[in-house]
Amino acid sequence: MRARSVNSPQTSADRFRLVPFDAIKLGTAPRYRVKGLLPLVGLALFWGPPKCGKSFLVMDLLMHVALGWTYRGRRVVPGSIVYCALEGQQGFEARVEAFRQLHLAEAAEPTPFYLMPSPLNLVQDHAALIAGIRMQMPVGQRPGVVCLDTLNRSFIGSESDDEAMTAYVKAADAIRDAFGCLVVIIHHCGVEGTRPRGHSALAGAIDAQLAVRKTGEGLVTVTVDLMKDGPEGDTFASRLEPVEVGEDDEGDAITSCIVEAVVEAPVASRPGKQAGKRLSERNRLALEALREAVMAKGVAAPTTLALPAEIRVVPPDAWREELFRRGILDRDASGYREQFRRMKLDLMAREAVAERDGSLWIVP
Repeated sequence: MRARSVNSPQTSADRFRLVPFDAIKLGTAPRYRVKGLLPLVGLALFWGPPKCGKSFLVMDLLMHVALGWTYRGRRVVPGSIVYCALEGQQGFEARVEAFRQLHLAEAAEPTPFYLMPSPLNLVQDHAALIAGIRMQMPVGQRPGVVCLDTLNRSFIGSESDDEAMTAYVKAADAIRDAFGCLVVIIHHCGVEGTRPRGHSALAGAIDAQLAVRKTGEGLVTVTVDLMKDGPEGDTFASRLEPVEVGEDDEGDAITSCIVEAVVEAPVASRPGKQAGKRLSERNRLALEALREAVMAKGVAAPTTLALPAEIRVVPPDAWREELFRRGILDRDASGYREQFRRMKLDLMAREAVAERDGSLWIVP
């Protein structure tokens, strides 16, 4: 039998399938890895000046993804992480130990977070990296995020050269396509500090861009510069707290930093922010229900939230039960979960309510 030509109509139809208009349906699966911060699939860029805390912030964020923990009140779609730490590998080990000591019990379940500390030229080595990930990850598991820390350490040539940067973007795209994942790139800014360093081919290819800056007060802020399919302008702040994680063979302390959320900083600064608008009657009643739930069932906030001592927190279920009790939500209605979600997000947008790591509280 004669082999079918690669240019035959049948082969082309298989490869370039046409979907009729009436067959195009809206998908309802989540399109984010971290709501409002990271898309589920694509390229995301964290950028900022050297020593501003970029790697600490990204590692902490991706640990929340690996563990499936809510991040700064934002929903998370859990996924395995491959973190290519291409500079300061020993320091990265200390960061992991600091996170482990602060957040994880000794008997915690295995965390799907994998460190890749070897040198990397992404353009030349991306195929080998893909193969290595496939060979070493557990059967049936694939990365939800591959992080490249930093672009400079995985790039050969001039970052201002259009051909070199285009080749780098194509290599990152190949990783994305191989696993259907998000590729996070950590990058430096230019001398002027107003934009990511290098050729605009990178900026034109990314799906999310987040700026990391360090303020004079020692806070590290993250701002959503660009989100291809979502709102822009959201900002949150953190503080890097030094901690001692162990001793070296000579008895000297090994230190690192942990990331602590700063809730006093504005959580949202998007255009059209509604913090100053009067609450609807329904949201006013919902806020009263939360106050009642906090009074009846509130507990001291976990130290990891770094909240003032007087603030008490409740799980979302406690608030929802009070809404049911007061008749603000109908337990038997099919859409009550969506109603509760919208109510909560609306009050959070007005900075009346905050949520993080499974705890809700009223903003003073």
